[in-house]
Amino acid sequence: MSKTEAISLTKRGMLPPSSCNSLMDRSESLKRDSVMSNGTAKVRGSLERKKSKSFKEGESYSSWLITEAPGSIAAVRREQVAAQQALRKLKIAHYGRSKSTINFTSSKVVPLLHPNPNPHPQRCSFLTPTSDPIYVAYHDEEWGVPVHDDKTLFELLTLSGAQVGSDWTSTLRKRHDYRKAFMEFEAEAVAKLTEKEMNAISIEYKIEMSKVRGVVENATKIVEIKKAFGSLEKYLWGFVNHKPISMNYKLGHKIPVKTSKSESISKDMVRRGFRFVGPTVVHSFMQAAGLTNDHLITCCRHIPCTVLATNP
Repeated sequence: MSKTEAISLTKRGMLPPSSCNSLMDRSESLKRDSVMSNGTAKVRGSLERKKSKSFKEGESYSSWLITEAPGSIAAVRREQVAAQQALRKLKIAHYGRSKSTINFTSSKVVPLLHPNPNPHPQRCSFLTPTSDPIYVAYHDEEWGVPVHDDKTLFELLTLSGAQVGSDWTSTLRKRHDYRKAFMEFEAEAVAKLTEKEMNAISIEYKIEMSKVRGVVENATKIVEIKKAFGSLEKYLWGFVNHKPISMNYKLGHKIPVKTSKSESISKDMVRRGFRFVGPTVVHSFMQAAGLTNDHLITCCRHIPCTVLATNP
């Protein structure tokens, strides 16, 4: 009987007041017991579900299982440490502290014994992802590699002077034209070019007349150098005691545009009558001909060029 029904019967005189109060008290007690039992059941059910997901009855779990299980914090940390150690080993090998990365069988271009698996190896910072492929190839195959051939030295000296007011990419694109125009840089043949022939070269290959004359005059001076020193190679490499200068620059902006060495070479060449051989041009030539290794220490070509400097 509900509380409303008990009150109604009492008003009609069908139920004594004392019985009505007793029924109301009993009803309230039953409601409280029902609420408490339902709450206890819910809490117990929640605990049972949590327990069933994490543990099984009668089984014990050691601290080893918690720390060693895949996906645990300790396991993730171990993976991070292992990755850091592997990266450190790669850096050590890259910087030449491990002899296994060096190929001592010298050639014009010395690659690493174990090439970098990265299809985009780290290069000097003046190269970017948008750099022209011909400039990237020049950096990877020639820049910093010691040159001892007189014709190639003459060529690089000419190209170093030609790129003044322009850039290396544009100059390298015209490299084939320069070779054709100046007889593959045979100094004796270039020195004999007449004024008419120089004009024809200027028109055909679109090279400024002043630069054409400069190349011819330099060829004349190279012939004189060969008579005095035996070869252009002996004259130029004598300034560095016939051993490349190996630098260890970490940042691109630290690479100078000229040095005291390039200034002394420039001064001597100007005294002998060479043209387009200012200190900046001479330093650019020294880099191109491998008289100095200015590759950054983070560059993939630093170690091979250093090896060539010690094992020509």
